[in-house]
Amino acid sequence: MANSTTPALKVLTAAGPAGRSSPEGSQVLSKKKLQDLVREIDPNEQLDEDVEEMLLQIADDFIESVVTAACQLARHRKSNTLEVKDVQLHLERQWNMWIPGYGSDEIRPFKKACTTEAHKQRMALIRKTTKK
Repeated sequence: MANSTTPALKVLTAAGPAGRSSPEGSQVLSKKKLQDLVREIDPNEQLDEDVEEMLLQIADDFIESVVTAACQLARHRKSNTLEVKDVQLHLERQWNMWIPGYGSDEIRPFKKACTTEAHKQRMALIRKTTKK
């Protein structure tokens, strides 16, 4: 793994007040960026101040929870380095999210639910009774 080209971050170990690893007031998403994003979706839309604050808080909480869980995964594999695969694993397992373009380049197949013969027979019976 020493020659791996996977981007990595050092695991945060010092926690601030209330267990937070980032200082109060530092946000990943700024009001300006949020307004730009809203304008990109609908140029005529204007968010209320309270809504902006709520969305910024939700984004910060989400990022903090993802990084914390990914750090726990990195510690679990006995590493002092947070790697993309840790974040990917958490996002995929907890949030059913996959961010294309990061980590492995494997094509993620769509998993189609397997239908059994018994299920097909039940569905045929249901369709038959609803037609009457």
